[in-house]
Amino acid sequence: MYSFDHVIERRHTYSVKWDETERFFGVKDVLPMWVADMDFQAPPAVIEAMTKRVEHGVFGYTAIPRSLKEALSEWLTTRHQWTVHPDWMSFSTGVVPALATAIEAFTSPNDRIVVFSPVYPPLFQLVQKNGRELVKCPLRFTEKGYEINWDDLQEKLKGAKMLLLCSPHNPGGRVWTKEELTTLGTMCLEKGVIVVSDEIHADLTLPPFQHTPFASIDEAFANMSVTCVAPTKTFNLAGLQCASIIIPNRSLKKQFDAAQQRQGFFTLNTFAVVGAEAAYRHGGEWLDALLMYIQKNIEMTCSFIDTSIQKLRAVRPEATYLVWIDCRELGITEQQLKQLLLHKGKIAVEMGSKFGEEGRGFIRLNIACTRKTLEDALNRLAVAFEGL
Repeated sequence: MYSFDHVIERRHTYSVKWDETERFFGVKDVLPMWVADMDFQAPPAVIEAMTKRVEHGVFGYTAIPRSLKEALSEWLTTRHQWTVHPDWMSFSTGVVPALATAIEAFTSPNDRIVVFSPVYPPLFQLVQKNGRELVKCPLRFTEKGYEINWDDLQEKLKGAKMLLLCSPHNPGGRVWTKEELTTLGTMCLEKGVIVVSDEIHADLTLPPFQHTPFASIDEAFANMSVTCVAPTKTFNLAGLQCASIIIPNRSLKKQFDAAQQRQGFFTLNTFAVVGAEAAYRHGGEWLDALLMYIQKNIEMTCSFIDTSIQKLRAVRPEATYLVWIDCRELGITEQQLKQLLLHKGKIAVEMGSKFGEEGRGFIRLNIACTRKTLEDALNRLAVAFEGL
């Protein structure tokens, strides 16, 4: 019913991924497999709804309708078995701005904020740029992927005001289990630490794994947490700039909303509202088809690396379309690794140290593309490391 094999030309569309590669990497003529968006069109229902809105032709100030909140609430119930009241929802132009708002709303300068590492870079950057103390809690890298170091976390939570959680985890692709999240929540609850959970990749959890929203586990967890979700990764709508912030605790929500008002946030843009509601109401079948396609791309990637680039180890993701690859056995520096990829392989990927020092020696590969593009990318990886 849905085909993801059609190659769509994205150059000259102001695409960060395809048009800005030279600015970020300093080279031309490389295949961009870096920033986390997909090379696929949005669901047909989203395109249809937005086309209809364009034909109306008037794009004045747009309210956030209750119907969008109800669509998201139904989506969370159906996909994640989490009952969310529409009144718990606030909105933002993105998860990153929402995280920044949460930091301003719930902490003060020099407060300690705990962040696991390696992780999506803005989680580090927002803490530091807002004058808070960044407390890194390195994850353990095992044969099964990343695990939380509970003893270290217990120490790091002392005196902390907030923990920023990436769930599912980016770049490692871990889907934290309900048991892990319960342990984490219990530790934070005991120490009075607010948990801000970035769950933007939740809908991209791959079968048979099951994402558990942190706030859904226990009422006490819900009352000390802020959850950020968005249709942007799920349906490839990042350019629409839309995120939802779910805060069951009325007092915390009031603080969050007040912080947004101080920043001048007013509403979402017209197409964010229309696109998000259409996606949540009609995007389920498309997403199921997408996840099957991504699964096969992951299989293709891991199999190729296992057989053709044996010094590399691909960490099979439990969620996301991002493959975290361990290159440390090559025995070269990250700078040498980058040079081989860009100048010999002619491919642009995210370097591991961007996600924290603990990520040095790894690369992150975006496999949300057509099979034809992925085959090209994998061959470029092989060329980059040929002879090592």
